[in-house]
Amino acid sequence: MTADIESAAAALAGGGVVLHATEGVWGFACDPFCAAAIDKIFALKNRPASKGLVLIGAEASVFETQLAAVDATHAAEVRASWPGHHTWILPDTSFPDEVRGGRETIACRVPGHAQARALCAAFGGALISTSANLSGCPPITEGEIARRDFGALVDYFLAGEVGSAGRASTIHDLDGKILR
Repeated sequence: MTADIESAAAALAGGGVVLHATEGVWGFACDPFCAAAIDKIFALKNRPASKGLVLIGAEASVFETQLAAVDATHAAEVRASWPGHHTWILPDTSFPDEVRGGRETIACRVPGHAQARALCAAFGGALISTSANLSGCPPITEGEIARRDFGALVDYFLAGEVGSAGRASTIHDLDGKILR
């Protein structure tokens, strides 16, 4: 594990917000159980809490509770898409309402981006990871722009490279609909 990943994980553990690269865009990460950090992300994005947020984990086992709540066929489909650029809406009541947008579901992904997975592993659990942009504006795909626009507003900037996807992850529901 690199010193940068360790420093970013320490910032997260201390209630901070980290700006980091993902498969397709730059994102804001925080501890999903830290209300102050969640509030900061909503403020940075100028986004209403009713929209909820995406969680990422280092591996599928991070979301075992959510996967256990769906039938074996759907759970296998989700696991087969990870790691990857696929976010799934899964049943959940264990994460805070602010993360779930007041719903009884949560958006989960094991990213196809090694550094994002390493950040989750160093933190020791799921992280909120939402695109670094103002709500309604295009996500940022270049590190220089991410640092310029948000670097001074977050607690840690984790230098890295965005993967080749070039866009935010695809969001699936279990009914087979593509939501984004």
